[in-house]
Amino acid sequence: MDMRVLGIETSCDETGVAIYDTAAGLLAHRLHSQIDLHARYGGVVPELASRDHVRRLVPLIEEVAHEAGTRLADLDGIACTEGPGLAGALLVGASVANALAMSLGKPVIGVHHLEGHLLSPLLGTPRPGFPFVALLVSGGHTQFYDVAGVGRYRLIGDTLDDAAGEAFDKTATLLGLPYPGGPALAKLAGSGRKGVVSLPRPMIDSGDLAMSFSGLKTAVMTLVRRREADGTLDADSRADIAAEFQHAVVDVLVAKALAALVATGVKRLVVAGGVGANRELRARLEYEVAARGASVYFPDLAFCTDNGAMIALAGAMRLAQADIGGGAFSVRPRWELASLPSVAAASD
Repeated sequence: MDMRVLGIETSCDETGVAIYDTAAGLLAHRLHSQIDLHARYGGVVPELASRDHVRRLVPLIEEVAHEAGTRLADLDGIACTEGPGLAGALLVGASVANALAMSLGKPVIGVHHLEGHLLSPLLGTPRPGFPFVALLVSGGHTQFYDVAGVGRYRLIGDTLDDAAGEAFDKTATLLGLPYPGGPALAKLAGSGRKGVVSLPRPMIDSGDLAMSFSGLKTAVMTLVRRREADGTLDADSRADIAAEFQHAVVDVLVAKALAALVATGVKRLVVAGGVGANRELRARLEYEVAARGASVYFPDLAFCTDNGAMIALAGAMRLAQADIGGGAFSVRPRWELASLPSVAAASD
């Protein structure tokens, strides 16, 4: 049965709204970023994030419904991010979703934020079939999952400390770059010279799928302080360090991704999360994965960061299988992905 679902994402500092149809695909989406709001503080302020979601959410829903040519009464369900995320921000999305659903007599589907990211490449063309290996790489997570279907996620690799995106942000701060640090560092790395400085590739030869990025960040801090002390930390030096840092992270992620494909015997790799927008990571994975006779899939750049489209998609896939949970109003700032129930899904 075809399903048309409104998706609401308010887990952190982006207000995302979308309408997804299981037959026609993504009909409309809108995203408001709070980067300018939080930039002066150098990071997300939870209370400000929640208040901005309150201001933005209803107008965005109206815009998306108009663009999709859909009356709210014609929706089959309302999906919202139930967790994990900032408690106050999650409550805004859940409150609006439940109030709207109650007024319309529609079900609410609470979606796991990470499941939305894992499934986001299904919004693109071509769509990856199940099973696939997923690299979830963002500011808070760097993990590998063996994905057999919707809700069938087996964690096979994780970082022991900092996530890759977190290491990008912390390194950007060490180099004096503005918020948000990750994209600023990637931009600076584009003007850096390869091989001028040397940084470690932590755990690249560990023989498993574990990762660690804290030591890499510490190596950058040591290098920066040494160059500050001897007066050699100029603009060119900062760019060289940024380039080497990015090369190091990408080297580790590519090596582990290839190892994950070998370990599972799967020929499809899916990359999701904010760091999945990194151009060097995309180029290296496309080349290395293809060279081994496998395929790699990325979400469109608009769907790498938090967005309502991935929540609408995940909600629609679960609603189509009548898997909508208990229907209780709740948010889960902490929520293990492994606790999700699986649903029937076709494989190819």
